Amino acid sequence: MWIKICEGIMLICFGMAWPASIWKSMTSKSTKGKSLSFMVIILVGYVAGIVKSLIEPEISWPVLSLYLLNTAMVTADTSLYFRNKKLEEGTSPA
Repeated sequence: MWIKICEGIMLICFGMAWPASIWKSMTSKSTKGKSLSFMVIILVGYVAGIVKSLIEPEISWPVLSLYLLNTAMVTADTSLYFRNKKLEEGTSPA
């Protein structure tokens, strides 16, 4: 039980940074200060956490939900990175 609680706290703490990062990406319309490789590494880690959660004998739905939420936020920020990259290059995003 404590393992799941600690994992949940970790995911909450990591997840608290993504709304601010998404907001910065939306409002700045710039890739400055962003690292695509960092976001991809984080996404791979979250996907590994999702897989781990699904193959455990008993699924912890709160923890799995946090992995999914964090994955969605990083995916959104990564999508904004590509939009902002196109804006910087002078082309309109699709």
